[in-house]
Formats: sequence, C-alpha cells, structure tokens
Amino acid sequence: MSAKFDLADIKRRMQGAISTFRHELSGLRTGRATASLLEPITVEAYGARMPITQVATISVPESRMLSVQVWDKSMVAAVEKSIRDSNLGLTPNTEGQVIRLRIPELNEQRRKELVKVAHKYAEEAKVAVRHVRRDGIDILKKELKDKAISEDDEKRHGTDVQKATDLFVAEIDQALAAKEKEIMQV
Repeated sequence: MSAKFDLADIKRRMQGAISTFRHELSGLRTGRATASLLEPITVEAYGARMPITQVATISVPESRMLSVQVWDKSMVAAVEKSIRDSNLGLTPNTEGQVIRLRIPELNEQRRKELVKVAHKYAEEAKVAVRHVRRDGIDILKKELKDKAISEDDEKRHGTDVQKATDLFVAEIDQALAAKEKEIMQV
C-alpha cells in the first residue's frame, strides 16, 4: 500500500517541527527568570528519575529569581543536587523546603552565544519542515506516475505544499526574531 497524499498530515508534521523548535527555544536562558528554565531538569526521587515539576512547584517571585517549593522535605537535597548538576549555572540557596535561585545577568558575549544557539535550532526546524515538504512532493510524483492523480492536481497540491512550507518557515523566523530580541534585551 503506497502512501496517499494528505495535506492535513503534511501540515501536522510541519507543526510538529515547529513545536519542537519552540520547546527548544523556551529552554534557552534569557536575562529573565522563567519557570520553563527548570522543566528539563530531572530529580532522583523514590528510586526513579522524575521531572522536577513532579516533586516541586516552581514560581517566579521576581524578574531575576526562581523559587522552587519542594513538597517532600526528604527530597530537598536531591532537588538541590539536580539543579546544581544541570549546567544552567544557577546556585541554589535553600531555606527549609524552599530553594531560591537568583538568575545572574547575562553578559554581551553570553547573549551572542545564546543567539547563535537559537539560530542553530531555527535552522534545524527549517530543515525538518523542508524534509516534510520533500516527502509530500515525492508522494505527489508517485501518485502522478501511477496515474492516481492528474498533472493539474499534482501541480495544485504541490503549490499547496509549498505554501504550507513558506508559512511554517515564516513562523520559525518570527519566533527566532522574538527570541533574539528577548535574549539581547538588557
């Protein structure tokens, strides 16, 4: 059974590439505190690795401060260790079951490095979208060769795929520009 052309499926796959891109961008640290900064961290808890969000509540009391309220007193040391080991460059300051994290200022060089990383993520997302486009065009060519669709249909659907590709690439560029502005803002 050969694959059948489905524009909705192609758009869904392109959207998946953008979702991954947005998630990667959210992990890039800007000068501002954001709870999503700690979301990738896992903690050794109850004999298993768990996301930090399953053992604590993360809040942002100030623009340069994160507060981690650990639910179980016995987990405080494990959460603290996971934060320290996360390579985020944050130093935990513990008071009882609350861990405070001061977000340091980003210097110009670090900001430029983060912008480069954001550009790399954007390029990877664009490549993923183009791969989906290529798959869609390949399906159309095969259907044309098998006489399942007419040349007019192939051209029309090909145009639709290209329009979707252009739309998603523009969305990636917009998200990148917004993140770059956020990172470079002092």
